[in-house]
Amino acid sequence: MVDRFLTTMAIAAGGALGSVARYWVGIGLARWSQAMPWGTMLINASGSFAIAFFGTLTLSSGRYPASDLARLFFMVGICGGYTTFSSFSLQSFDLLRGGAAGRAALNMVLSVAICMLCVAAGHWAAEMLNRAQAEAVP
Repeated sequence: MVDRFLTTMAIAAGGALGSVARYWVGIGLARWSQAMPWGTMLINASGSFAIAFFGTLTLSSGRYPASDLARLFFMVGICGGYTTFSSFSLQSFDLLRGGAAGRAALNMVLSVAICMLCVAAGHWAAEMLNRAQAEAVP
């Protein structure tokens, strides 16, 4: 139980650091992100690089093996708070590397398509609530 609590706290601390880093990178790139979300793309790309670089370097067979706690702190906590796109990218890459190109492609296509549908559904649901509220106010 103590190990699970410590792991949870490490991930939470890493998540806080990643979220703050995302916020500051977004602010730093805001002026270049007016017509195209360059800040988000940089965050997603740098997070994808970071999770793969750290994850590979700190494997038990890597140059700098790290504990499971340290890996969870960085990969789930920091990278997860910074961008969940990094996890999606790493999982897709692992499928490709493992020779499952079809499943990798399916993961990429379904993830993007489902998330776009969910964004549209969330927007539509909120718009319906907004409209209902506006119609209820005399």
